[in-house]
Amino acid sequence: MTTEQVDYGTFEAALIKSKILERELHENPEKHKILTGDRPTGKLHIGHFFGSLQNRVRLHKLGVPTFIVIADYQVLTDRDTFEGISENVRELTIDYLAAGIDPTDGKTFIFPHSHVPELNQLLLPFLTLVTNAELDRNPTVKEEIVASGQKSINAGMYTYPVHQAADILFCKGTVVPVGKDQLPHLELTRTIARRFNHRFAQDKPVFPEPQPLLSEAPIILGLDGGQKMSKSRNNAIMLSADEDETARLIKRAKTDSDRVITYDPENRPEVANLLMLISLSTGRNPEDIAAEIGDGGGGQLKKMLTEALNEYFRPHRARRKELEKDPAYIRQVLLDGVQAAREEAIRTLEEVREVMNMML
Repeated sequence: MTTEQVDYGTFEAALIKSKILERELHENPEKHKILTGDRPTGKLHIGHFFGSLQNRVRLHKLGVPTFIVIADYQVLTDRDTFEGISENVRELTIDYLAAGIDPTDGKTFIFPHSHVPELNQLLLPFLTLVTNAELDRNPTVKEEIVASGQKSINAGMYTYPVHQAADILFCKGTVVPVGKDQLPHLELTRTIARRFNHRFAQDKPVFPEPQPLLSEAPIILGLDGGQKMSKSRNNAIMLSADEDETARLIKRAKTDSDRVITYDPENRPEVANLLMLISLSTGRNPEDIAAEIGDGGGGQLKKMLTEALNEYFRPHRARRKELEKDPAYIRQVLLDGVQAAREEAIRTLEEVREVMNMML
């Protein structure tokens, strides 16, 4: 293994590369392959939608081949419960489809990585390419350990970034849509790809070094106004919520004591977050929305947000209800995704075995 250290680089440099990559995806979508996904910890909420899912649908419609991994094994790294994993996999799939992901296009595949053994087999050689010290230094892992609240950390938590590298590289993904906080995970994947090629395949590299595609979507705060929206923090509006439930949840959203509504993210984050949600739902400028509400106060702000979200998500909710009635179709989408992912992973694993001199 080379002695180079993982270079986590700068956010500014990643942003410049991301903008170049965005142009390439528009000009030649077939040249790339996207890997993206979620952990099945529950249904998706509107923060997921505006933060990542909406962007996935946009890229999907550009015609970029896309693998969407549902990282079910990774749920075991920081949670004691496992009973709901299968149901959560189905719920995630329903949310993807309701949002506009079309798995019948022949380019888009949704699958849980526990059902692709060849993908998981890549974890073994990949673990030989990183050090314990590098895993200890990974800032994203540190944050997840703190967030989990666990007193003892299992080895799966430390190797989670390496497993994520297998998720990305099994299909030779070249593009990974990420937020700023996920850049360290992806940089480790790039390092693993580079080290594998250097050690085993200098003449003909096996793996590309995937590039981050940074989302310009703002971080969506929860209804408490102080933390990122999250189901576990009980501050989220789920995509599956109906209109009455949405109204009830928004009524308890935190604002502040100033009756005049202004868009000031730094000094009035709670109010700014609600204005941003209206903006995302209507396409209007948040400053203009604030000016329209004026001295209408938090009540008028919440009323406008309720109407905007319910109008925006009405088609999504209708589509979701139809999909919920057809569990056989959801299962078939996942089975088809698993088959496609396995075919891809088998080809990659054959290459890996060959360059590592492990062919029979």
